[in-house]
Amino acid sequence: MHIIQTPLRVSLFGGGTDFPDYYQEHGGCVLSSAIDKYIFVTIKKRFDNKLRIGWTRTEMVDTVDEIQHELIREALRLTGIQRGIEITTMGDIPSEGSGLGSSSTVTVGALHAMYAYKRELVLAERLAQEACYIERDILKNPIGVQDQYIAAYGGLRFIEFAPGGKVFTERIEPDARMMRSLNENLLLFFTGVTRKANGILSEQKANIQRRIAVLGEIKDIAREARGQLVKENIDALGPLFHKSWQLKKQLAAKISNGGFDDIYETARRAGATGGKISGAGGGGFLLLYCPNGKREAVRNALRGLQELPFELGKDGSKVIFDYQR
Repeated sequence: MHIIQTPLRVSLFGGGTDFPDYYQEHGGCVLSSAIDKYIFVTIKKRFDNKLRIGWTRTEMVDTVDEIQHELIREALRLTGIQRGIEITTMGDIPSEGSGLGSSSTVTVGALHAMYAYKRELVLAERLAQEACYIERDILKNPIGVQDQYIAAYGGLRFIEFAPGGKVFTERIEPDARMMRSLNENLLLFFTGVTRKANGILSEQKANIQRRIAVLGEIKDIAREARGQLVKENIDALGPLFHKSWQLKKQLAAKISNGGFDDIYETARRAGATGGKISGAGGGGFLLLYCPNGKREAVRNALRGLQELPFELGKDGSKVIFDYQR
């Protein structure tokens, strides 16, 4: 049996510029971080030739083609595993619609598990590239490519997407005091709404050519946020979050709505200096930046919402249990 732990993520700045439709011409960049919430994928050999897939339901099939879980099915096809295994997925948060990158986390984790089963060492870059290939090229999901990279690499990273497709990752490592403050000042609240991201992302993708200027501003803010982090001026992030969120809402109609805007403004009146709905928007988790001294007031103002305590994570996808007879 092999168990793979792969982190979920919070996308901090630059989301939308990681669509190939944009960065292949203009270049893109994001500031993103793994968090200490995970999806676990287990894989083990069966005594027979069947395939058993356990997720929110259980599948028992004879061939890969019969598998309904698209991400697992395509990962099996790509790695060449055809029969005689059991795979299960378990997560720390709702399995989809959270805005924390769960689909890409599952894809990266599943690929990593299958390579571990085959006793093949695999680099983070390959995991990210193959996860992008499955989600974008095979399944035709209208998504960007930041989630796969942060799930595979982990850490707090500035990721650049160059015209031509080359991806560069830079790990940002504030000192321990600054990292502690950053962990304390970032709060996550569940909006109570999960959603299918594809509709929002399809509209966002279709709007790219009409939003080139907006995406350019979002990209510039991501670069500024990286600079502020490197200088350890973390309180500058709050106003940058606010500015970037106002821009992001212009990318697609359903990224936010009146209810989410009311929640956000309630948090701002209580002392949050900025924030965003994580991921594609439309539901999932609200990420807020709350300077020291304001956190409890914000928690009280949003006491009707469930908070998800979290810290930024150091590790990418990794094997945490490896037993093979």
